[in-house]
Amino acid sequence: MTLLQGLDYAAVFIFGLTGALAASRAQLDIVGFIFIACLTAVGGGTLRDVILNRDQVFWVADPGMILSALLAAVFVFFTAHLLESRLRALEWLDALALGVAVPAGVGVALGMAQTWPIVLIMGVATGTLGGLMRDVVCNEVPLVLKKGELYATAALSGAVAAMLATLVTESILIVLLICGSTTFLLRSGSMRFGWCLPVYKSRPPRV
Repeated sequence: MTLLQGLDYAAVFIFGLTGALAASRAQLDIVGFIFIACLTAVGGGTLRDVILNRDQVFWVADPGMILSALLAAVFVFFTAHLLESRLRALEWLDALALGVAVPAGVGVALGMAQTWPIVLIMGVATGTLGGLMRDVVCNEVPLVLKKGELYATAALSGAVAAMLATLVTESILIVLLICGSTTFLLRSGSMRFGWCLPVYKSRPPRV
């Protein structure tokens, strides 16, 4: 298994857990759990591969990815009731998944020798779109759009850190570690300490 395959597997499984937790909050049946888990797990990576015109979408090339998301759904279906706060667990697992999926997207784009804007976009898309699909389908306010939290900003910052790292090292492992750690630290810091960017505040029009 290559490094990028390992990142995809990790992202699929963890995002699958978050999708199943969202399904538990919506009180869906086991089929609903599996559907939401798989949608969340492969949504961002699928769009990445379609846009980049890869030979095959990653889960088509390796159906074990879908099995991984399915196992995550079944696991949560039987254990979600043990959690004190499923929402809090979902948010922290989502932060971890973001820290894995962003470097997966960045790594794929770098491996295809894409330019830096494409690398940044693929990192953000891979990390955020699966969770966005999950929240929209479950009729929740998407985490990526929650006011006063770093989410897409954390993903973009991780991708930028990766591009800066490529200027000083040729090790893809180091580049992706910097990418993932930057993403996770910013996202978790936002959740734990309230880090955020200034938000727009409306003002009355000038007369």
